Order: sequence, then structure tokens, then C-alpha cells
Amino acid sequence: MLKRWMHKRERYFAFLNDNRVVHPFGWGMEFIKDNPKGKNPHDFFREYSKNVLADSEEFFHLPEINDYKLQTANNVLTWTSAIQTTSIENNIARAQLFPHKENKKSAVVILPHWNAKAGSYFDLCKVFNRVGISALRLTLPYHEERMPPELRRADYLVAPNVGRTLQSLRQSVIDTRAAIRWLKHQGYEKVGIVGTSIGSCVGFFAFAHDLQIDAAVFNHVSGYVADVIWQGLSTYHVKEGLKDNITLDELREFWLPISPMVYMEKLSKMPPRPQRYIYTLYDLTFPVNLSRDMMRALREHGIKHDAVKIPCGHYTLGEKPWVYLDGWKIVSYLRKNLR
Repeated sequence: MLKRWMHKRERYFAFLNDNRVVHPFGWGMEFIKDNPKGKNPHDFFREYSKNVLADSEEFFHLPEINDYKLQTANNVLTWTSAIQTTSIENNIARAQLFPHKENKKSAVVILPHWNAKAGSYFDLCKVFNRVGISALRLTLPYHEERMPPELRRADYLVAPNVGRTLQSLRQSVIDTRAAIRWLKHQGYEKVGIVGTSIGSCVGFFAFAHDLQIDAAVFNHVSGYVADVIWQGLSTYHVKEGLKDNITLDELREFWLPISPMVYMEKLSKMPPRPQRYIYTLYDLTFPVNLSRDMMRALREHGIKHDAVKIPCGHYTLGEKPWVYLDGWKIVSYLRKNLR
């Protein structure tokens, strides 16, 4: 009975004021390599995926950033993203700083969900401040001020375009690492990360490639972006643009570089760090079977971690009372492990 009720609520929130648009399919090889004319897209992405997995450190490499600028009037941090895209607005990375007035020992980078609105997660940042932790809330690519004028949603972050989605999530990770580096340069001794939904995936990639991240909370978890697109309630419009042009098996293979599952072995060989995974039992967006596959992989690879199951869904996790429980599970864990 609870499951039926939760699923009903999930569908209600998912389609409330639904403005999703089905964009046309695209291979998007031009977002990966200049002038890829004449190349078979299947062979191109198969080879690209293989090469990235052989050297993911290069794929997620963060070069030097020389133009960080903190606007003291409003505590907005900007810099030029290391990944330059065809959208001028998107090429300036942005983050809102919530500094603790006294303690500069610890800070946390907050990665919002897909299509998060301006001002979202500010309350979470303020809660971190209350427990003595500074917070830096990142604006994901194609969101808010980074959104190009032709969009009404951040549809280029996860799109029915194979190459653009690879580029967008790569940019998200590198921007995240840039935010981490800036905090370390400011003198923060310990820096954590918390990501929600797509932000959880982005945070996981950063965590598996950056030892400067001292602790992490992943809020909603899944092992393969392709499977979320194919099974998830909230991504029906992306699947609609893909399904007549590519199979799930092909998409999973081509998007392996942006799939958390493939970095399990890498993470298992890194020094252990505190990491909490939160998933919900009645999730129709990150279906619970995908979350359980992720948790099983963590155990099989011997990765020490903390797991939290919450009896609600993806959207209902943002509603009372679940949002309070979720916030407590996030803040209390990072407060303990960033001291």
C-alpha cells in the first residue's frame, strides 16, 4: 500500500507543470573531436569509450585555473571553465559561497540535481554554516546563468545527443574539481562533497579521481546513466529522442566514461575515505534496482562505505518529513567526518 501511494506521489511531482521537450537525436561527435567527418559513429564512440577508460585521469584532468574571482558583495565565485563549449554563457563556471564567519577548517561543495532552480540548496548551505562548516554551492553546466537563450530547461546536460552528454558531464566533474581546488587554496584543511541525483553521479566521478576530497555523501545512486535514461520516470523525453536511433546496450557502452559502475575498481584501490550512499526504496527516477546494483558493487569491491535507505521516492525525498531526515543524514555525516 505504501509503495502504491509513494509511486502515485512520484508521478504527480514528476509531471507537475511538465515542460519537457523531446529534442532530436544526435551523435554529437563534434563535441568530442574537431572535424570527425567520415567516421562511423558506432566505431568512433566505441573506440573513444575504450580510450577514456584506459586513462580516465586524463579525461577528468583539471588544468590550472588562473582567473578565479570572488565577488565580495555577494560571495559569488566565477572562473573560466576548463571545458569550452559552443554556448558562451555556459563557459563561465559559477558557485555561491556561504562562508562560516569563524571556522576555516572545513568546507563542503554542494552539487544540485538536474534542472535545480536558482537558490535551491541555499537552505542546506545555511545548515552547514550552523554546524561550523562553510559551503560552496556549484551551478551545474547549462543551469541558471549558464543556460543559453534557446533553452528553458538544462536539456544539454543530459540529452539525446551522445557526444554532448559526454562533454557536459565531463565539464561538470572538472568544474567540481576546480571548486574543490579553490577551497583548498583558501586554506580549508578538509573539503567534502555532497551531490543529489545527477549531482551524485558527478560527485562520484570527482571523488574517484581527486584525493583532495576528504569525505562524500551521494544522495540517490545509480551505476549507469544509460539505464537511468531508459528506466527512469523523469527522463522519458530523453529516451524518446534516443530509442529509434540507438539501443540501450550501445548507449551504455558509449556512455561508460560517465557511468559510476566502471570506476569501482579504481575507487577500491584508493586510500579509504568516509563515503555515505543514500537511496530511496520507491524511486521511479533512479529505480531502486539500479541503486541496489550499485551498493552490491561497492560490497563486492570491498569499498568501505555507509549506506542509508529511506522509505520514499526521488521527488518525495524533497518533501516533508523525508527532506528533514535526508538533510540530517547528510549534514551529520559530513560534520562528523570533516572535523
